[in-house]
Order: sequence, then C-alpha cells, then structure tokens
Amino acid sequence: MTDLKDLDRYLLAKPGAGHDFKVEWGWDRYMLRDKLFAAICKPVGMKDERYNGHTLVNLKCDPRRAELLRAEFPDILPGFYCDKKTWIAVLLDGALPDELVRELCDDSYRLILEKLPKYIQKELAEEA
Repeated sequence: MTDLKDLDRYLLAKPGAGHDFKVEWGWDRYMLRDKLFAAICKPVGMKDERYNGHTLVNLKCDPRRAELLRAEFPDILPGFYCDKKTWIAVLLDGALPDELVRELCDDSYRLILEKLPKYIQKELAEEA
C-alpha cells in the first residue's frame, strides 16, 4: 500500500480513531482512546538497513501471528522502536497486497479495542 492518503483515511474511518503527529519522532500516530494502534514513519540514518529509508506502518500484532508473518513476508519486520514481540513494521513501499495491509490494520485496531473497558467498546460499536 503506497498511497498514504488512502491509508490515513482507512485508519481514521475506524470508530473512535484519532490522529496526531509526534514531531520529535516524525511519526503520524493513530490512537484509540489514547492507545496507539498504528504509526506511520520513514526512518532515516538507522544502523538497521531493513528499516532505513522505507515508509512503514507499525501495527500491534498477536506475537504468534507476528512470527509467522515475518517468516512469510520479507516486507514485515519486527516493530520499529516498539516492542518487537507484539508489534510489526509493515513496509509500505514493498510488495504486500493492499488487502493484507488493511487486514493487519484491522487486527491492530481490534487488539487495542479489546483491551478497553466494555462500556467504551459498546460506545464505539454504536458509532460504527
């Protein structure tokens, strides 16, 4: 998925989703009730060349699924500047199908939503 405007619209269309820009990091952050579920960035000058110069989205991911995804897709890496066990970095300038990127975004949102109190989950379900 190379169209960042489409990805931005997709992430913000989720019930309760908000956006801010973390200037110090150069990250577009997507939050659900102050909990990060996605972050878009383009690391430069990094020692780890796998991330360097690539536009990517960090997403929350089940640890078992994250391992399988990283083994299958070279454009899915451990989370960038996040817990590498529970976050993945999806290279947006790679060859991943848009459908898979959207599915991973949906999963990340769901994982954060499930950790919120039930009354908030109910409010957000009514918004949808």
